[in-house]
Amino acid sequence: MADQGGFHAIWTGEHHGMDFTIAPNPFINIADLARRTKNVRLGTGTVVAPFWHPIKLAGEAAMTDIISDGRLDVGIARGAYNFEYQRLAGGMDAMTAGSHMREMVPALKGLWAGDYAHDGKHWKFPSTTSSPKPLQQPHVPLWVAARDPMSHDFAVSNGCHVQVTPLHMGDAEVEVLMGRFKDASLAHPEIAQRKIMLLMHGFVGADAADCQKAADDLRRFYCYFAAWFKNDRPIHQALIQELSEAEMAAMPQYNTAEMLKNTVTGTPDQVIKRLKTYEALGYDEFSLWIDSGMTTARKKQSLQRFIDHVIPAFR
Repeated sequence: MADQGGFHAIWTGEHHGMDFTIAPNPFINIADLARRTKNVRLGTGTVVAPFWHPIKLAGEAAMTDIISDGRLDVGIARGAYNFEYQRLAGGMDAMTAGSHMREMVPALKGLWAGDYAHDGKHWKFPSTTSSPKPLQQPHVPLWVAARDPMSHDFAVSNGCHVQVTPLHMGDAEVEVLMGRFKDASLAHPEIAQRKIMLLMHGFVGADAADCQKAADDLRRFYCYFAAWFKNDRPIHQALIQELSEAEMAAMPQYNTAEMLKNTVTGTPDQVIKRLKTYEALGYDEFSLWIDSGMTTARKKQSLQRFIDHVIPAFR
């Protein structure tokens, strides 16, 4: 639907051991999408740097770029879940994971250029060339998932585009994140202008009642997101222990009213108006975060309204 409906790109992430988000290798998903689509770019949003070796990531990404006829974008992040760090990265913390991400970016560029040796904090290897090399030259476009000012500065100074998400925090955070990107861009005038993409949950509803139901679905999603993030509940068969209504009510920051206010949920006209404000702030792309726990049928209904009513307002 997105490919035929005028979307620019489709992004998919990486997570392990969690039925909350099933995505063990984004390159497998992208290779599958490449044969089903012809127009959209296909991106990793995102690979988790500490779970990869640079040589392996460079090669898999390059092969995927070839398979997709040069439509790949690679987004890289430090990761988010302590649950995953405990299982794949020896229990590291987010700061250590961030240093993996900052070491990964120049290593990827070097491997794609060829005859690159690396002597870093996390990885060391002799002269190596990615086999294969990517179809796109000089390399696959790189995106960095950024939140704090240091991450924005790193991304821009290394010639990477930036992905940001305010999660549940709404428009105030949208403005803060754009401010950090602009500060980083001003600090590095020698770097050609990078793009910034805003990722937010959203739903295009048929009417107010439809939007209210979507907001309640997103309330549940964020309550479970917080539970996974805290990593203090029992997990069985990759599912976290169910939250009671009382437990979810004890998280008022995710209540239905907050979700209506802080996500791009509304009728087509309301969604268009909101996206126009983000465009005016300077965002280059908006990514509709569709992973929400809603049924596939409801996701399709929202996506079709986005295609029919929202996209034409931005052509």
